[in-house]
Amino acid sequence: MRFRPCIDLHDGQVKQIVGASLVDGQQPETNFQAEKPATWFADLYRRDNLPGGHIIQLGPGNARAAEAALAAWPGGLQIGGGVTGDNAAAWIDAGASAVIVTSWVFHDGRVDRRRLDRLVSGVGREHLVLDLSCRRKGNDYYIVTDRWQTFTQERVTRQLLDSLADHAHEFLIHAVDVEGKCRGIEKPLVELLGAWGKIPVTYAGGIHSLEDIQLIDGIGRGQLDFTVGSALDIFGGTQLAYKDIAGKYPAGNAVEPPA
Repeated sequence: MRFRPCIDLHDGQVKQIVGASLVDGQQPETNFQAEKPATWFADLYRRDNLPGGHIIQLGPGNARAAEAALAAWPGGLQIGGGVTGDNAAAWIDAGASAVIVTSWVFHDGRVDRRRLDRLVSGVGREHLVLDLSCRRKGNDYYIVTDRWQTFTQERVTRQLLDSLADHAHEFLIHAVDVEGKCRGIEKPLVELLGAWGKIPVTYAGGIHSLEDIQLIDGIGRGQLDFTVGSALDIFGGTQLAYKDIAGKYPAGNAVEPPA
């Protein structure tokens, strides 16, 4: 189990927002807005040997900040938000270790296999993370796109995960209904993901205590990595100290850029 740090960008600034409040034409509910730039967080994660974290661009106006963060740690961070078959390779060239893709692949409510194949051909499976962030409808979880506003027809099931695993190096999955609320995790989703466990999966959403992290490790059968946002002290939280999480759940050896 590894801690995967995050840099969430909105209007060019590092923020922590309530995921379900992302609605076009409205300002989202914001838990935290950093005074420090994205590069400060990238430098911190590099210094603490935490590769495999992600930069998420929540809407337009974030490319410059994202590029600067990638330049601060070439090969150390993934990038998501607005990634398509047209720009995926450029983000790899800009220093991303992988691109994170949702909306462009889940086209018209379904997985577009031709687009998925195009991404794999363009950047390689080893550089592709599929964002399967989801919201609950009834007893099931459905993948949501367009900054988590639009429900697709794709349910998160073992069958869907199996069908996508050959086309991605890993999955990133936010439980959107609890994202940013610091009120606990989506246990059924964690159980489902942990029971699958065929490629790396990072879970995000609702984590607010060490007990939550231990619960993910337990009911997730040790198969899941995790990311924490609003609860961390570096993002204005009071429940979890970044230095404690980074020390207890290291992500591995630092990824150094080519000489």
